[in-house]
Amino acid sequence: SRKHVREACDQALERMGLDYLDLYFCHRPDPRTPIEETVWAMNDLIRQGKVLYWGTSEWSAHEITEVFMVARQYCMIPPTMEQPQYNMLHRHRVEVEYERLYSEFGLGTTIWSPLASGLLTGKYNDGIPEGARLGLPQYAWLRDNLLGDDAQGKISKIRQLGAVAKDLGISLSGLALAWALKNPNVSTVITGASRTSQVESNMKALEAEDLLDQEVMQRIDDILGDV
Repeated sequence: SRKHVREACDQALERMGLDYLDLYFCHRPDPRTPIEETVWAMNDLIRQGKVLYWGTSEWSAHEITEVFMVARQYCMIPPTMEQPQYNMLHRHRVEVEYERLYSEFGLGTTIWSPLASGLLTGKYNDGIPEGARLGLPQYAWLRDNLLGDDAQGKISKIRQLGAVAKDLGISLSGLALAWALKNPNVSTVITGASRTSQVESNMKALEAEDLLDQEVMQRIDDILGDV
């Protein structure tokens, strides 16, 4: 509801000690709240100067289109960004479902899980290491979601991608991040790190992007197969 959105924003600003937020996401659509009310709430926050831009997160193309239609109808401010999951193993929504939204609405994407929760680092190629997150009982749902019924097929692709990375002289994670950055419809890539070395490695993906020429991208596409 508008009340909840406004209160959540005020609390976030207080916690962070900020006067405004650059970008405010609506995480997951709420089926119990009319889209009109959500758009009104975000529009009000922007008009009040508490938020500069707003976005959606894990909304379907149909829902995002409806948001833009509502914004146009009532002369309100539409979202500028969608925050979807996107990586080499999870491509359909960004590459297919949202394709029309980029040209029609100028929508950008701030993607999450570019390394598929660690799968695209190669750390699970020989099984789940002791103490790894996917081996913990509370993350069984994540393990099942990531590996599913085709675990060996995914690991096979990851091994082949590792060979591509080796030929380029970069890490597998660097290849995965550079590949995501190469997509012109990706505005921002959200990464996670528990060590300084991981941050440094992630930043090298900015340089690695130039290594992904047409030939390399075709090699990657051949490994990944259809979207």
